[in-house]
Amino acid sequence: MPERRRTPTLSARLTDRLPARLTALRTPADPGFWRSPVRGARFTAVLGMVLLAGLTLLFVTGLLSYAAYNPDLDPVNDKTPGKGWLGFYLFAWPTGPHWLYRLTQGLHVTVGIVLVPVLLAKLWSVVPRLFALPPARSVGHALERLSVLLLVGGALFQFITGLLNIQLDYLFPGSFYTLHFYGAWVFLAGFITHVALKLPQAVRVLRSGGIPRGGPGPLVAPDSPARPDTLVAPDPLPATLSRRGALVMVGAGSLLLLITSAGRSFDGPLRRIALLTPRGGTEQGPGPNAFQVNKTAAAVRITPADTGERWRLTVRGPAGELRFSRAELLAMEQHTAALPIACVEGWSTSDQLWRGVRLSDLAALAGYPDSPPDVFVESLQRSGSFRKAALRDNQVRDGRSLLALEVNGAPLSPDHGYPARIIVPAAPGVLNTKWVETLTFGEL
Repeated sequence: MPERRRTPTLSARLTDRLPARLTALRTPADPGFWRSPVRGARFTAVLGMVLLAGLTLLFVTGLLSYAAYNPDLDPVNDKTPGKGWLGFYLFAWPTGPHWLYRLTQGLHVTVGIVLVPVLLAKLWSVVPRLFALPPARSVGHALERLSVLLLVGGALFQFITGLLNIQLDYLFPGSFYTLHFYGAWVFLAGFITHVALKLPQAVRVLRSGGIPRGGPGPLVAPDSPARPDTLVAPDPLPATLSRRGALVMVGAGSLLLLITSAGRSFDGPLRRIALLTPRGGTEQGPGPNAFQVNKTAAAVRITPADTGERWRLTVRGPAGELRFSRAELLAMEQHTAALPIACVEGWSTSDQLWRGVRLSDLAALAGYPDSPPDVFVESLQRSGSFRKAALRDNQVRDGRSLLALEVNGAPLSPDHGYPARIIVPAAPGVLNTKWVETLTFGEL
């Protein structure tokens, strides 16, 4: 009988068609595993310099945001457990210019969003080194690898938790405030170490010339003929995109994120295209109250019964405990201030015209006629963070700091804090407490 011929399997046919050099098993630790012709020292150095500037700005504005919460007024404003010397207090947060927090926090969140494509591209460009063996060739190399671990882990943690916070997806366990605080210091440790080790090399690489238009580039680093560029693929695939083209794609991604997120800090058409920020243009109030709302009255279970005729403001101090109805507060001398609301999530409003009683006048009624002290503010809301907050004495003294009763010529809407709310220049939105119930002046 004639011998039956076996039909080769699909995998066997594909294997026969592959070059012999590709049939050998390769692992991520093998330089030949990484075949993109785009990777190279100069490509990585450009991304690194952009991140150096951007991440430095993020850390500085993050520290400013921490200072804006007046963390020395703990445990009211800052409940970070065991912060020790990491929670050092920089300075008393100023009340001027009145748009200060709107600027610093807007930059913090916007730059963080815009840097996402750059961060991902940078991680992609150096991924072969993350798998390189042996893990440590010397003490210096071990220190460098440790800094990379802290840098990459810290950056991913900070970016992911920050983006989730902006999107209102509180998927992480515990307080975002606390997690972001400690994550920032872990990231900073890796960032400073990595910059100290790699910045001189990156500068030398960039001084050697511009980014090649195409091709994998030389196998020798341009800054030293004896030092091979380990990021260049030894066996690259055919180039379909130049390194300059890759940088343009990264820049285009960042520009798209800028266009679809920055508008939450502005009024008009830009706010309507802030598609990536839920608080960009949703939940506006009615009529004169038609500007951005953070938490609605319904969301924190504030009912008309809580804010109706029975509502009273309690003011405490050396003069005792005083109680005022809304009508009595309206009968006091009224003052106006044009101030924005700026939230830690990065969104803000334009200046709104607030009208109400100065906090310094209420401090005088409480028994501090000459030098108003710090004040402890309590809200009607019974759940959520910052239903209790504290303001420093310099904020109480500022004539623009009000217990606001009206905005833009109309009574506050329930969602904007009726019957009364705090409004303070340059303060984070969470310190501009809504639905105020009690003011306690003096020792907190």
